[in-house]
Amino acid sequence: MNPPRTDARRHHDPEVRGFASDNYAGAHPEVLAALALANGGHQVAYGEDAYTENLQRIVRSHFGATAEAFPVFNGTGANVVALQAVTDRWGAVICAESAHINVDEGGAPERMGGLKLLTVPTPDGKLTPELIDRQAYGWEDEHRAMPQVVSITQSTELGTLYTPDEIRAICEHAHAHGMTVHLDGSRIANAAASLDVPMRTFTNAVGVDILSLGGTKNGALFGEAVVVLNRDAVRRMKHVRKMSMQLASKMRFVSVQLEALLAKDLWLRNARHANEMAQRLADGVRAVHGVEILYPVQANGVFAKLPHDVSERLQKRFRFYFWDEAEGVVRWMCAFDTTEDDVDAFVAALKEEMARQPSGSSA
Repeated sequence: MNPPRTDARRHHDPEVRGFASDNYAGAHPEVLAALALANGGHQVAYGEDAYTENLQRIVRSHFGATAEAFPVFNGTGANVVALQAVTDRWGAVICAESAHINVDEGGAPERMGGLKLLTVPTPDGKLTPELIDRQAYGWEDEHRAMPQVVSITQSTELGTLYTPDEIRAICEHAHAHGMTVHLDGSRIANAAASLDVPMRTFTNAVGVDILSLGGTKNGALFGEAVVVLNRDAVRRMKHVRKMSMQLASKMRFVSVQLEALLAKDLWLRNARHANEMAQRLADGVRAVHGVEILYPVQANGVFAKLPHDVSERLQKRFRFYFWDEAEGVVRWMCAFDTTEDDVDAFVAALKEEMARQPSGSSA
């Protein structure tokens, strides 16, 4: 039988990779194979399919017997749905000033979720009980949004990691104030790989109530999940997901991707490789005079400061973003498909561009 005809054409060079984002990477071949496996025939819509049912078993193996997964389309959707599920209409969420929910989600948590973000400046993207206390007050003040949730990110937006004990301290502190804890885990796999512990070690085992579980940055084509860890803290999750336009009719195609990542060790292999490439990149960059790495490289991102014009020239050869353009800070991200040759070519190009800098020029 002849394969079905397609008029699709490739519009990019599949050998070109950059360091802009792990979202730039394609889907892992094992994920694509799983999608093909789930295709064909009919399955019940809206999450009543066999793949979503099996995903529950897999999620419980990672996060405990009471965990329940609610697949969604994307990371912003996961965060908005999760935060809505643990706040009242008058509720507020304490988070780091650098948190994705504050900086990179277009105001969706506040505009679409109807909640208030109470931000705290942090030196490394990490909250502490003491930093939380800067916003944890005024519960009975009707003139102030009520702090009901603490949201942390693992790994953080600056590529740093919380230890399990640090998250435990945050959870105990938040719970003592009657607040719940949400963990934005868009790169949770990279954190677990770097810490060399199961994901449960810094989530349900230490008191996290609800989790946004990342898939796309770890090799999925699309799709994330909200994982409810503490059912007592969450109200009407199914209704919140539907109301937030995150209920997929053909949910099997989200669930089977997460199944492919989580059923065995693909999630961990992908994360370990991305982390290793970031370490290789950091090691190469440290040897380049005039370039400063700003934060510990603990996951798959490298944040550096270098002359602005060097970055602009380098961007013509490799894609990456400024993190703080005024300060000359850039972010370089590695993905599951980043190769050693990619890293080495980038470091060589960086050295070439730095060598073109006039002597005495600063960042």
